Amino acid sequence: MGRILAVDYGAKRTGLAVTDTLQIAAGGLTTVASVEAVSYIVAYAAREPLERVVVGLPKQMDNRPSENMARVEAFARRLEAALPAGVEVTFYDERFTSVMAHRAMIDGGLGRKRRQDKALVDEISAVLILQGYMEWMKSPGATGHPHLL
Repeated sequence: MGRILAVDYGAKRTGLAVTDTLQIAAGGLTTVASVEAVSYIVAYAAREPLERVVVGLPKQMDNRPSENMARVEAFARRLEAALPAGVEVTFYDERFTSVMAHRAMIDGGLGRKRRQDKALVDEISAVLILQGYMEWMKSPGATGHPHLL
């Protein structure tokens, strides 16, 4: 069984999170410059068994695409083309992840200066996307994937 890697893609930075090889727990991996995200993930897939990449799908509250949607979809297409055969790219709703990341930082006792670290927020957001995806996969009646590329 390979790992699942989650992506919180942004205009400048991309937060990454990954599961263990048994796909039990999600943890933060890193934050990279968005222009380097595809090459970083491809290199990671060469080192670690990777089954799937879950990309956060940016939607507005009314389910309309956000202003970042076109960039995220273009990124996902580039990533899918660059990954080895058999590694699936899937989308998962990322609404509220940034708000939840800030809340988790406050609840975790991080000081104000550390909470202003946007790279950390992006990495935590990726963890939240991955945790949400994993919970959805375990839910009764979950079939297929939320939204395949």
